[in-house]
Amino acid sequence: MKAGLCAECKGRGFCGLKECPITKRFYAGLRTRVSKEYMGESPSVFIGSRNYPSVSGGPLMIGESDDPEDWVRRNYSIDDIVGIRAGTIRGNSRYKVKQTLPDLPIQEIALSKKPLDVEVAFEKPVSFDLKFDGILAPVGLSGSIEKLKVLDNASVPVVVDRITSDTDLKATEGVIELYKSGIDHHYITQLLTSGQLGVKRHIVPTRWGITAVDDTISYALKREVMRNPQVSGITMLTASLHANRIICVLLPGEFRFEMIEIWGQGSMWGGSEGDTIVVDSEGEKRKSNYSPITGAYYSARLAVLEYLRSIGRCASVFVVRQVSKDYWAPLGTWVIREASRKAMNSVPISFDDTAAVETEINMILGSRHWRSYSRLLNDIKSQKRLSDFF
Repeated sequence: MKAGLCAECKGRGFCGLKECPITKRFYAGLRTRVSKEYMGESPSVFIGSRNYPSVSGGPLMIGESDDPEDWVRRNYSIDDIVGIRAGTIRGNSRYKVKQTLPDLPIQEIALSKKPLDVEVAFEKPVSFDLKFDGILAPVGLSGSIEKLKVLDNASVPVVVDRITSDTDLKATEGVIELYKSGIDHHYITQLLTSGQLGVKRHIVPTRWGITAVDDTISYALKREVMRNPQVSGITMLTASLHANRIICVLLPGEFRFEMIEIWGQGSMWGGSEGDTIVVDSEGEKRKSNYSPITGAYYSARLAVLEYLRSIGRCASVFVVRQVSKDYWAPLGTWVIREASRKAMNSVPISFDDTAAVETEINMILGSRHWRSYSRLLNDIKSQKRLSDFF
């Protein structure tokens, strides 16, 4: 199988196999009875991006938590999460993104801190409709909504009520204020995608909203971090979550961020004959182009900047993400965000020079192939400091 084929295929049979092994495992986790009706909890909403600006969206229906941070707290395995997502129903109604929207049931669902009970009638029985996306957590079932009724009232924190009621507050400012008030990423994304933030409000596809929230918060943190004194030495922090290993190295210098993503041989989106590697980077200016690493880049950068702000320091940073074949289902960029946060909470390991840290990374990864992709390390090695002249 050629490198990247699964990423292109996403269960559509390009490999020639009779059954997609990833789709098959999701289908095995399906426990929801196929029906034309649903009555129960809706923890969140989903807005698609296909056919933008005419999109489909609606409530996600499952009697389980839909918050990735909660999944991490509960120590859910990949199979646990697949079981939840296989039985999750994505309800679909049609919306024009740019039109002025009246109050919608999906807005009440997204606004509520706790899941709301809903009663839904579908046009026909829900069907298995798994689609893979590296940014989104997958959903197993979908159905076109004929009728949707919310059965109870939203529970809304005071700060959320204040910011969503302020129609003079820009969406970016609302996102930052919510974040600084302790509202988690998932909740903020729900508010943005359901069209409840900003001056000119409209719904936003969920996959775009996730990255927009990562990027908006990161930029605010980056401006703070760049004013801090630089770290004094070289340190490495590392951790793993769901077969995603994150290695983060902090080096003295002005703020720079580089990420190297390695899909190992035989992994879900890796090649059969070797690793698939993608790299991207930025400096102090705001990043203008969309990363070829896609949402994982923004999720990892957010975790790193959260850490730098917490220690009151600035640094040049490079992050390596290594994905093994045990990561058999794409769960979304939340995995990289939470794996990176886990790494940033690990005990830092100090090194005397870049050569020593490179040797350590080679041992962890079992390869030195990554090194030729790092422009940041090359630049640091070639830089001359004032002390070099005395």
